[in-house]
Amino acid sequence: MSFNTEYDIICVGAGVVGCAAAKVFGDSGRKVLVLERDLNEPDRIVGELMQPGGVHALEELGMEDCLEDIDGIPCYGYSVFREGKMVTIPYPINENTGKQEVGRSFHHGRFIQKLRMSATNTKNVTIKQMTVSQLLTDDTSDRIIGVLASDKEGKEKRFTAPLTIVADGIFSRFRKDFTTKTPDVRSNFVGFIMKDLNLPLPEHGCVVMVKPSPVLIYQIGKRDTRVLIDVPGQLPSVGNGDLKKYLQDVVAPQLPKVIQIKFLEGLETERLRSMPCGFLPPSANQNDGTVLLGDALNIRHPLTGGGMTVALNDVILLSRLLSKENVPLLQDTDLVIQAMGAFHWKRKRYCTPINVLAMALYRIFAASDVPDLQVLQRGCFGYFELGGECINGPVSLLAGLADRPLLLVYHFFAVAFYSIYLEFKSGTNAEIPLNFIKIFTVLYTACVTILPYLWSEIQD
Repeated sequence: MSFNTEYDIICVGAGVVGCAAAKVFGDSGRKVLVLERDLNEPDRIVGELMQPGGVHALEELGMEDCLEDIDGIPCYGYSVFREGKMVTIPYPINENTGKQEVGRSFHHGRFIQKLRMSATNTKNVTIKQMTVSQLLTDDTSDRIIGVLASDKEGKEKRFTAPLTIVADGIFSRFRKDFTTKTPDVRSNFVGFIMKDLNLPLPEHGCVVMVKPSPVLIYQIGKRDTRVLIDVPGQLPSVGNGDLKKYLQDVVAPQLPKVIQIKFLEGLETERLRSMPCGFLPPSANQNDGTVLLGDALNIRHPLTGGGMTVALNDVILLSRLLSKENVPLLQDTDLVIQAMGAFHWKRKRYCTPINVLAMALYRIFAASDVPDLQVLQRGCFGYFELGGECINGPVSLLAGLADRPLLLVYHFFAVAFYSIYLEFKSGTNAEIPLNFIKIFTVLYTACVTILPYLWSEIQD
């Protein structure tokens, strides 16, 4: 085993977070080592749609060129389908430029490879293909002083640095060392590619409210369109054909006719793959010598595509708090711990709306056979149909452009009250007593839908 001490920061993982952190800290003069177990192009079914807020963060990091030359597709908003009706939800106009905000969708692996290239070409950054097996602690304290990693031949090497950034993703190997929280997984996204599909609204994401839970569709290349089907509960078996049969018999008939044909074709030609969808509220980073970032720290349902936006903004905030002006030496434990305390609270401004919206919106869109959730789902769709601020406010939150948690609370309960109004409007005189009862049951359902997630975000 060899020993190495030449770095300021070690990043475990060369995904979105690891590469972005390496770039920004390398540019600031810190010496950064990135360790990734596999530097081949990754192949995932999520992390393929970046909201406008994420695009702005990428620009601030000086990595916007990573969105070029990967066959990416601009995304100008969403179309939402429910019971044969469609509502268009465009991204807002940027007040400074006068142009419409735009996100980007792409093949995840191609984007990651561009990020890795950008990090590799950054001064002070070194990327190695090695598997980290252990976080090293100081002999006299619990301080993390580096990592133990091995190469493809199994040769171990010890790297030390005053700060280790753990960004090893949703299946983090090291999360358990710093928090007792675990992801609350209640469903899985099943995904495959549909070839040459003409979406009802080009260059827009498409959400279809089907029973029991929603379907998300977006184009990721000139010929490729990703479909993600949320499957609640235990995933049916792929091996015996149960999953394919479920998608054919339950999901496909509920899709718009223009999508059904390509959906069924893709089921016959493409490999079905799955990814767990869960929720993990953030924990305070108070561990001497290490920082958790990305999905290792904080997870929300991928329905709203907010993960990369949160992750990139986390990197920006961390780089400011740990700048050489604020923390000249990363060995200064007190200053680093103080910065991480500020990081935990300052990030809530932008991550709370994205995290809570993702979970609350998923619960409403996956209303299934719960009557009061169905009332909220009808009201949510009707609220979008009103247009104006009833679209601009919610989509600004979803796009990562409005870092105002109270704006989320306002629109969520506006949806709840509008849902109740629609029940009275469409009901008969005989249903008035029942609808008065619904005032309380729907409001209660709205509260238990959003408040637990809000509480989990603001505590600690």
